[in-house]
Amino acid sequence: MASDTQGRERARKPRSPKDPEGRMSLGEHLIELRNRLVISAAAVLILSVVGWFLFDWVFEALKRPFRVAAAQGLQADLNFQGVGTGLNVQLQMSAYVGLLLASPVIMVQIWMFVMPGLHRNERKYAVGFFGTAIPLFFIGCAAGYWAINQLVPVLLSFTPQADQVMQLIKYDEYLSMLVKTMLAFGIAFVVPVVMVLMNFLGLIRGRTMLKAWRWIIFISVLFTAIMVPTPEPFTLLAMSAVIASLFFAAIVIALIHDKRHGVGDDDELDDDETEPLEKPSSLDDEDGR
Repeated sequence: MASDTQGRERARKPRSPKDPEGRMSLGEHLIELRNRLVISAAAVLILSVVGWFLFDWVFEALKRPFRVAAAQGLQADLNFQGVGTGLNVQLQMSAYVGLLLASPVIMVQIWMFVMPGLHRNERKYAVGFFGTAIPLFFIGCAAGYWAINQLVPVLLSFTPQADQVMQLIKYDEYLSMLVKTMLAFGIAFVVPVVMVLMNFLGLIRGRTMLKAWRWIIFISVLFTAIMVPTPEPFTLLAMSAVIASLFFAAIVIALIHDKRHGVGDDDELDDDETEPLEKPSSLDDEDGR
């Protein structure tokens, strides 16, 4: 009877009310982080199984650059070295496909984790950031795949060609290069959104970004020239223009935001901020008298 009474008392004990501002203790933060990581890992695992069944379709898509090279008279093909290489490559590709497909779920889990600690205006900016960054990341990955289709035939053309020469490319090395290229383009397409978010949070001003317009053009051309080394200048200029236009669109948005919120030139703001330090204080005047 005593144990039943104690159990009922524990059941009637009220739970601690939630903080209206969303603040949590360290233990609650760790539990929340664990839950988000478990959901993200489960999404990657489930979608990796989907990637396993998509292996044949993905494999044919990834062989396209070599078909383009063969049409140009270059003799090259992918090679699986080792008895277990085929299984290892299929597992890797399934994991990459699962991670790519699960990236929106991971982004949402990141948003759900950081949202309670943001103010109302910061939540609005974060929603715009995630809503823009996710599709731009996928567009950048698609641009990276297109870049690989241009890059592989150019790199293969440097090998001396003869009737007896056959280039055998390790598939795992080629897959690693493909993933890195797609990831590089995906990040490059998201960086302008990060710049806008930093401006909205007051970390950088639009006029400061505008002053670096020469570097933006130079880095856009250099990045494209390294990642897409095609002999034709049209492809280089077109891809560089796409990347640079994203940066300049971010600068325009930042300038409009600064104008709406009454943020002026950096130099003028710096002068205003240092002006009170140059004026003598009332205590100095009394000491002088």
